[in-house]
Amino acid sequence: MALQEIIDRLTEKHESPSISISFNTYVTNPDREKNAITLKNLIKEAENRIVEEFGKRDAAEVLEKLANLPDTVADHQLSKSLHIFISKDTEELVSSPWEVENESVSIDDSFALRPLIKAMNRTKDYMILTVAQGGAHLYEALNDTISKEIVNDDFPFDANPLEVSGSDANKIENRLKEYFNQIDKAAVAVHNENKLDVVVIATEPNYAMLMEVADVPKMYVAHQTKNYDQSEADKMAKDAYESIENLQKEERTAAIGELKQAVSSGQVLTDLQDIYQAAIDGRGELLITLQDFEQPVKMTSDRTFDLADDAKEAGVVDDIVSTIAWNVISKGGRSYFTAQEELEDLGKIVLKVRY
Repeated sequence: MALQEIIDRLTEKHESPSISISFNTYVTNPDREKNAITLKNLIKEAENRIVEEFGKRDAAEVLEKLANLPDTVADHQLSKSLHIFISKDTEELVSSPWEVENESVSIDDSFALRPLIKAMNRTKDYMILTVAQGGAHLYEALNDTISKEIVNDDFPFDANPLEVSGSDANKIENRLKEYFNQIDKAAVAVHNENKLDVVVIATEPNYAMLMEVADVPKMYVAHQTKNYDQSEADKMAKDAYESIENLQKEERTAAIGELKQAVSSGQVLTDLQDIYQAAIDGRGELLITLQDFEQPVKMTSDRTFDLADDAKEAGVVDDIVSTIAWNVISKGGRSYFTAQEELEDLGKIVLKVRY
């Protein structure tokens, strides 16, 4: 299930207590042994806070789920971090290819989705199209890892079956264009189904010809000229992902520039309470937050709060930033977490509003 869909579903849950646990995980020995120790400590922290705030009897079902977590996690496929969401009616485990800065337990009347929102910002599904003398292959990739090779009625392509020898340069070029046109149409057909962008790996002349015949050129978001053989798929994905990361950084930089331009028109909010109210009202168009900025609060009404020092204190919302970010996203806005210093000129959290 796509991360966006998981976040959509979890954000609709409002139960007390809602427990969110996030921690880094390891997939190889001997580090893998740390997973059980970390989980045990976080479960203990959650249990103590639940018992103190709700009592054993009222929270019996949730406490039972916490007690069974070690067995549940043992059967779950791990990556670089694991995010666990538990309430009376919910039990969701989500692995992420990104480490978390802070391993944490959050207990509230809704789930702490900040780690998933950050992962969604940084996680990219895309395709890699390789075009070489031996033919064309199309792959699906997630970040720096190949998910699968696309194999259908079109892919993979064999070497150009059209005759391209001889002295008639125009005829040779036309036959090459026809071959690249077939590759493009096949790639577009897959793109129309999965809506994924494409990184092209090809020589400069081949890439230029592909762009010349492309029906949807904007789907080809990056290009690399390195050569790989079929045994180097992992290396190919890591190099392709560098292009994706550069695009993501450019996107964040452009978003910061957009915020700065909006200051003069009075569309930018930097006060946390104003940002929260605009976000829940659906006015948030673009939210950018410094990567490590978190703020616990104590709600004084549906629309107002006081800042709190201790996120673990009873009745405190562990991190209002998570709530703000999801309100912006769920109401059609954009949200980014960044470590880029350009944002600090405006503040730790900044919102551009629609009106």
